[in-house]
Amino acid sequence: MTDMPKHFLLALNHRIATVSLNRPDRKNPLTFDSYAELRDWFRSLPYRDEIDVVIFGSNGGNFSSGGDVHEIIGPLTEMNTKELLTFTRMTGDLVKAMINCGKPMISAVDGICVGAGAIIAMASDIRIATPETKTAFLFTRVGLAGCDMGACAILPRIIGQGRASELLFTGRSMCAEEGVAWGFFNKIVPSETLAQTASDMAARIAAGPNFAHMMTKTMLAQEWSMSIEQAVEAEAQAQAICMQTEDFKRAYRAFVAKEKPLFEGN
Repeated sequence: MTDMPKHFLLALNHRIATVSLNRPDRKNPLTFDSYAELRDWFRSLPYRDEIDVVIFGSNGGNFSSGGDVHEIIGPLTEMNTKELLTFTRMTGDLVKAMINCGKPMISAVDGICVGAGAIIAMASDIRIATPETKTAFLFTRVGLAGCDMGACAILPRIIGQGRASELLFTGRSMCAEEGVAWGFFNKIVPSETLAQTASDMAARIAAGPNFAHMMTKTMLAQEWSMSIEQAVEAEAQAQAICMQTEDFKRAYRAFVAKEKPLFEGN
């Protein structure tokens, strides 16, 4: 996968990849091409040892306005069932690729974050908002079901069934304050400090034991469908694997020496 994508912005710095959509004049809508290229890039991440954390950022004061009305919504009205299913599976594959990429992911959300943009934020591990952030799952407002790209599975786990139901049935905007109170956003920061806040958090995570972070993200996703007994056993196995890493030994030696551990991700 190229590190010079055609349909989104990508910057690599100190083991942190920062991604953002690049149509600020239209509040960063997604297109068929950007969906596919993002899906392929996130699919490549499990094999990218030089990347430890991903930031999905805003651009020009907005995160994303969702699927482009003219380049996606219009053409969809002319497609047959097979073509439509190919598209909806592709958009779902982006979410699955994000969840299974093995890298902690932070969404830095400013301004408009709606439709598929809200889904991208939802599928992230950590979400930071600004006071101007407005998040909406708009699908019912264009005649579609709220069950898009995993929303009915993931959103209730973040904010609860009743709150998720309200947002998915009505398509209304959730303000930043609601998002924090409901647990969708981790924090609210001023727009001018959003990028730096996300970068600082990413750097803190990247300085940690990144193999263990991969295991944590994997278990957070897989344990949704496990019983408590299965989850406890799966975590026992995951932790036993992490106990064989050099980072575990480094942490022990640093603790004994009363020093801060320097993790290397192995």
